[in-house]
Amino acid sequence: MLRTIFGIGAIALLGLFALKIAFGLFGVLFGIFFVLLGWAVRIAIVGAVIYFVIRLFMPETAKKIEERFNS
Repeated sequence: MLRTIFGIGAIALLGLFALKIAFGLFGVLFGIFFVLLGWAVRIAIVGAVIYFVIRLFMPETAKKIEERFNS
């Protein structure tokens, strides 16, 4: 009986240790993901602003850019 209780306790501790390691790694991966996502959003916003400025002041150039990316 006592051996079973200690066995279950040891397995539970190993499981908690494994979860701590797994979620620690996932935390780092999620952190990297959100940093890269933030950079991507900033780059997309800057690109959109530049495109709209080009579209306002140089419509022919904007059409060339559009054709290049749509085809």
